[in-house]
Amino acid sequence: MPLQLADPVCAPADAGGDSEYLYTLNFGPQHPATHTTLRLVLTLDGETIVKAVPDIGFLHSGFEKLGEDLDFNQYVTIVDRMNYISPFANEVSWFHTVEKLLGIEVTPRCKYLRTILAELARISDHLLCVAAAALDLGGLTAFFYAFNEREKVYDIMESASGQRFHPSYLRVGGMMTDITDDVVQKIRDFVKTFPKALNDLARLLNKNKIFQDRTKGVGVLTKEEAVNRSVTGPQARASGVTRDLRKDEPYLAYPELNSAWKVVASKGGDCLARYLVRMGEMAESLKIVAAAVENIPSGPVNVDVEGKVSIPDKTATYRSIEGLIQHFELFMWNRRIETPVNEVYGATETANGELGFYLVADGSAKAFRARTRPPSFIHFALFPHLIEGHQISDVPAVLGSLNIIAAELDR
Repeated sequence: MPLQLADPVCAPADAGGDSEYLYTLNFGPQHPATHTTLRLVLTLDGETIVKAVPDIGFLHSGFEKLGEDLDFNQYVTIVDRMNYISPFANEVSWFHTVEKLLGIEVTPRCKYLRTILAELARISDHLLCVAAAALDLGGLTAFFYAFNEREKVYDIMESASGQRFHPSYLRVGGMMTDITDDVVQKIRDFVKTFPKALNDLARLLNKNKIFQDRTKGVGVLTKEEAVNRSVTGPQARASGVTRDLRKDEPYLAYPELNSAWKVVASKGGDCLARYLVRMGEMAESLKIVAAAVENIPSGPVNVDVEGKVSIPDKTATYRSIEGLIQHFELFMWNRRIETPVNEVYGATETANGELGFYLVADGSAKAFRARTRPPSFIHFALFPHLIEGHQISDVPAVLGSLNIIAAELDR
């Protein structure tokens, strides 16, 4: 196992422990449980962790700086690569902020389609988190169970957008294209088959003695600590914080679907509670998808506003002079969106919590500044607090329960 053990060093004054000598252990970035891009510098008293220092930056890509060089539509390819486990949810958050800046309200049909695909992305993300958490603790079977369902979500995304992993599907004021009847049918099939798969996964892990022993009472985060440390998403709700932006600051079609689902929360605050909250959220997300897919409004998916903000439909581009001119102006002459001189913050509820974007606009088609509030960055800072006093073997359990996505962490 690729753990690097350094020579014994004198105990740091703030490290705690009673031993005359403590050990420094590099956990990752090559360790399988750190998923190749996370490094933890652990100070050990025997096998007990007395201090942990996260070392980030192994996957830094300059995503935020790229936001100053690309226009609002081009930047969709970058936000896809932040939390690459549920990229569509990143797109929803980005365009939610841009449209807030421009004062655009998308069409009813677009709201429903974005909501459906965002919830499917949430399910896919939670499936990976649960599967990887079990895998890191030695449970390979759960990994296969979960990935079988994730493939179905990828099939839906591919049918809708043409791309399997990084859909780059949304645009300012709408979407690249409308979905087809085939996509709707695939979503309906998933709604029918997923409950059994989720139940199988729950039966495999919920009462598993080894899984229970490795997660129960490990990495406890209290409600007060969650609030004080700006924790959001399943990590906060597992500690009793019931905040969910889909309910508290509703957007897209969530206000109309409010009665179809409920916020899942727990008071345990440990790794097991975070797992159970994610399992419950997948069931609630499926309820949202089931309600939304049967009530998708008719009409266009793109807005038609003054200023030629949205990219015209391909049919309009090919068959009308107005659509052709609009497309030409947007892409060929660099006569693109003119924005107000303003600054705005917008956030949505992604699988890991509150994903926010802070934009500063100077009147041009690009952001003067584009900053991100990534859940993984906030939650990785929790790790030293959660792991202190635990054993080395508890590191994968705590790390897996936080679901740190390295590209979102480092940006």
